[in-house]
Amino acid sequence: MVNFDKLLGMQIISSKAHLLGELKGIELNTENWQVTHLNVKLDNEAATKLGFKKRFRSSNICIPISLVKAVGELITIAASFEDLRDSFEITECKD
Repeated sequence: MVNFDKLLGMQIISSKAHLLGELKGIELNTENWQVTHLNVKLDNEAATKLGFKKRFRSSNICIPISLVKAVGELITIAASFEDLRDSFEITECKD
């Protein structure tokens, strides 16, 4: 098990080692207490390439936990940058 505090701020990369951003939080299903999505604050370049660029604030996206490939020194997503851009599973997180 990993303490959530250690995960916050971790860098998140795609399967082809493109930096996506950093972990800002999670979405949790309170009925079964399972994590459903990662809340990712996108890097400026990633936000632009994924089409989530905001003019005056950073962009946060929600990535389904099913796309997490590995957690170590950073979090690796099991999809390429291109696959993420074309995915309907990736959404803008609602505050």
